[in-house]
Amino acid sequence: MMCKKLILILVATISLCVAEHASAQDAHFSQFFEAPLLRNPSLAGIFTGDIRAQMVYRDQWNSFTNAYKTGSFNVEYKAPVGKSDDFLTIGLQALFDKAGTAGLTTTEVLPALNYHKSLRSDKAMYLSVGFMAGLVQKRIDRTKITTDNQFIGGAYNPAVADGETFVSPNYSYFDASLGASFNTSFGAENQNNMFFGVGYHHLNRPSNSFYRSADAALHGKTVISGGVKFNLDDYSYFTLQADYSKQGAFNETIAGVLYSYKLGDDYDAPDYTLSGGAFLRWGDAFIPVLKIDYNPFAVAISYDVNVSTLKTVSQGRGGIEISVSYIGFLDRYNSSRDKVLCPKF
Repeated sequence: MMCKKLILILVATISLCVAEHASAQDAHFSQFFEAPLLRNPSLAGIFTGDIRAQMVYRDQWNSFTNAYKTGSFNVEYKAPVGKSDDFLTIGLQALFDKAGTAGLTTTEVLPALNYHKSLRSDKAMYLSVGFMAGLVQKRIDRTKITTDNQFIGGAYNPAVADGETFVSPNYSYFDASLGASFNTSFGAENQNNMFFGVGYHHLNRPSNSFYRSADAALHGKTVISGGVKFNLDDYSYFTLQADYSKQGAFNETIAGVLYSYKLGDDYDAPDYTLSGGAFLRWGDAFIPVLKIDYNPFAVAISYDVNVSTLKTVSQGRGGIEISVSYIGFLDRYNSSRDKVLCPKF
């Protein structure tokens, strides 16, 4: 009964979020579940293991324009705090994004810290609070920009100045994010897991302009995330995840489900786990996903089928994404392998 209630709550939440129009300013991924720190820094360390590394690469709209190429890499190390059931996670989030003819390039390097406070002594139930901050650099290839100022008598003259007043084709700024999340196990023998979190990005409202204008400060971005992972039997389970993001006047909703099946004689240590499903970025794309786990590695591939107003121009083609992840244990005393309780999803 509890499992059914939790599923109904999640579906209702997703339905309410889906009522909004989708759009966003920051770089985003269809496999958002493979880039947890970009969702919320308090999601660092919520996995079964001591160390996790994830990489996602996205190539978008290559069918009809200069593609957006985006790559994300995050690594996290989780360790118990003393002899308590609490944990501390340190991590690093890196992002690379290149877009358009002028090659607008964004590079981010953001260290993260997350503390997981145990709320129960009889099962896994944690409140996590995370903080992430670091340096962001943006640059542009000014030689590839053409302006009205360079067209003389209807003819383009590259020797004429472009008329723009910004001094440097690159600039840097400090950026910060914070968040909180709750995760717990539930159901028969606590085999199921769920989490809910809220993150807030661009806490310091940095200026996002080559002209370094204070009026061009980045809007803060709120991300509400949730997920449920529940077993159907010893060999199969469903995972539902959803994100709702709002940044200034723009918002985005993405939600979906993966069905997973374990292959092998031992369901506690399967040879492989195959997963398939689909996600929907409301008003933008339908996203089929395939994933294979071969412990401790996992590889996933997805493709955005464009359903937005651009679908005629793009012929339905959006972006392909590939992710690779590693989750492992360290051979040390009191690792999360040996802990009865630990934050996980």
